[in-house]
Amino acid sequence: MTALDRLPVDGIAADVQAGRRSAAEVMEEVLARLAAYDAIQPAVWISRFDPDDLRAAAADVDARLAAGEVLPLAGVPFAVKDNIDLAGLDTTAACPAFAYRPAASATVVERLLAAGAIPVGKTNLDQFATGLNGTRSPYGIPRNAYNRAWVSGGSSSGSAVAVAAGLVAFALGTDTAGSGRVPAAFHHLTGFKPTRGRWSSAGLVPACRTLDCITVFTATAGEAGLIDDIVAGFDPADALSRTRDDIPRDTRRIGIPRTDQRPWFGDIESAFLYDQALAGLDVVFVEVDMAPLNEAARLLYDGPWVAERTAALKDLLHNDPEAIHPVVREIVEKGFTFSAVDAFQGGYRLAELARAADAIWADVDMLLLPTTPKSYRVREMLDAPIALNASLGAYTNFVNLLDMAAIAVPTGSYQSGVGFGVTLMGPAGTDRALIDAAQALFPAPAPPPPLDLEGRMETVKLAVVGAHLKDMPLHWQLTSRDARFVGEARTAPVYRLYAIADSVPPKPALVHSGEGAAIALEIYELDMAAFGSFVAEVPPPLAIGTVTLEDGSLVKGFIAEPRATTGAEDITDLGGWRAFIAR
Repeated sequence: MTALDRLPVDGIAADVQAGRRSAAEVMEEVLARLAAYDAIQPAVWISRFDPDDLRAAAADVDARLAAGEVLPLAGVPFAVKDNIDLAGLDTTAACPAFAYRPAASATVVERLLAAGAIPVGKTNLDQFATGLNGTRSPYGIPRNAYNRAWVSGGSSSGSAVAVAAGLVAFALGTDTAGSGRVPAAFHHLTGFKPTRGRWSSAGLVPACRTLDCITVFTATAGEAGLIDDIVAGFDPADALSRTRDDIPRDTRRIGIPRTDQRPWFGDIESAFLYDQALAGLDVVFVEVDMAPLNEAARLLYDGPWVAERTAALKDLLHNDPEAIHPVVREIVEKGFTFSAVDAFQGGYRLAELARAADAIWADVDMLLLPTTPKSYRVREMLDAPIALNASLGAYTNFVNLLDMAAIAVPTGSYQSGVGFGVTLMGPAGTDRALIDAAQALFPAPAPPPPLDLEGRMETVKLAVVGAHLKDMPLHWQLTSRDARFVGEARTAPVYRLYAIADSVPPKPALVHSGEGAAIALEIYELDMAAFGSFVAEVPPPLAIGTVTLEDGSLVKGFIAEPRATTGAEDITDLGGWRAFIAR
C-alpha cells in the first residue's frame, strides 16, 4: 500500500485479528502518513494524540487480542470531529473560547474503543457545526483533498479530508443539515446519516439538539454498515435515543425530483453527472413533488429552528460574542428574533409537511437525489459565504427535520477532480435497507482521481472542430499554450456544420440546430490562464460556448453566431471538417 492510499476498515481489522499485521505496525504506517500530509494540509486537525500515546494505544489492542478478546475493529485508526467528546483531548467545536476537557468520551466513541478502534485525534469543522462548506474555522480551512482550490464541504470538513487522504480508515462527523453528506460527496466517500436517535448523541456539542446526528465517513457502504453494527443502539444517557429498529424496504420504485424541481445553480456538469448516475439502474423511477420537502428545508434557517442553534450558544453570545466566527455569529444571532409563538407555529407547519412527506413513501420505496447541486472554489465561498453555502443544502436540509435516514454514495467526478454523489433516503428505521441498497445499486464506484498533493492546476477541456485540429493551420494556437490532447470524440447528433464563406484560413461553423449529425472533433485541455488567452483571440462570427458530446457530457468548444451561416456551405453530411478538407 503506497502512502496516502485509502485505509480499508475491514482489511485492517481482518489483518490484525488474524495476526498478519499487528496494531502497532498499522499505527507506525498511520504516523508516517500523518507526518507526510501535515506538510500539505495541517488544517485537517484541531488536535491529535502524541505519537507515543498512539503507539501505546496500539500496543494495548495487541495485548487485548493476545488475551483472547474478539475485536471487530482491531487496530483500525479513526478520527473524531471536534464537536464530539474524546477523553484526553479538548472539545473545541472550532472555537478556542468554548474549549473544555471532557471527563469521558461520547457513547459512540466508547463503543468504537470497545471494538478495538484507535482514535487518532480531533478534526476541524465549520465552527459549532454551522455551515456546509468547511471555511468557517479559526483553525484554518481544510481544502478539498482532490483539488485544494475547492471547498471540502462542511461542517465535517476535516473528517472527510482525513479519510479521503488515507490518514484514517473512517471518521466520525455530525449532520444537522447535511454536514455528514456534503463533504462525503465532494471527497468520493460514503457518508452515512442514521435515523435520529439510532446512534447516541451523548457527548455531542449540540447544534440543533432535536435534529443532530453523529455520522460516519467511510470508503464504502459496507464499511458504514460495519460501523453501524457496532455503535447503533439505545443509550439511557441520551434523552433522545431510540431503540434500534431495522425496517425492511424494497428498491423497486425510486423517487427522483421532477425535472422542473432540480436546482443546479447554473452548474450543467452536475445535471449531467446526476443523469449519468441514474442511467443503467434497473429500477422504476417515479418523479416526486419536492415542494413539501423544500418548504420544510426552509424552516431550518429561515424559521424558528435557527433559535435552537442560538439556544446552544446563548451564553457565549452574551458573554463573548467576538469569540464566534463572524459568519456563524450572523446566523445564530438571528435566533433571538423568533418568539415562542413562532416556534409553536413552526412546529405545527412542520407536522403538516411531515404528513405530506410521509405520503411520498406510499409511491416510492426510497428517494435518490443529488447530494449537492454544485461545488465552489474556496475564494468564491469566502466572497459570498451565506448565499453559496445555502445552495449546497438544496437536497439535504429537509432530511433531519422530516426524520429520514440517508446514505450518500460517490457516483462521479467533476472535471476539477472534486467528487459528485447521490444520496439514498428513506423513512426512519430504514437504515440497513439504505445501506444494502447503496451496495446493490452502486456496487463498484469508479476509483477517485489522484490526491492534490502539489496544488492541482485548474484546467478546462476545449473541443475544436476545424482549423485548430491537429495538423491544421491554427493548431499552433493550442500547442503554444501547452494544450494537452485528450482524445477524439463526436458531438451529440443535434449539430449542423457549415464551411464559412470567404474565411482565411478556411473555418467551419458548428451550429446547434436540434437536428443534424454527430460531428467529429478533438478535445484538448488547457490551464485557466491559457484558456482565457485563447478565448480572447477567437474572432467573430465564432465564439466559445458549451458543446454537448455524443455521450451527453459537456465541454467548452467552438460555436457560431447565426451570421456565420450566411453564404456558407452546409457540410453536415460529411461528418467533420477533415472530410471537407480532404474533398
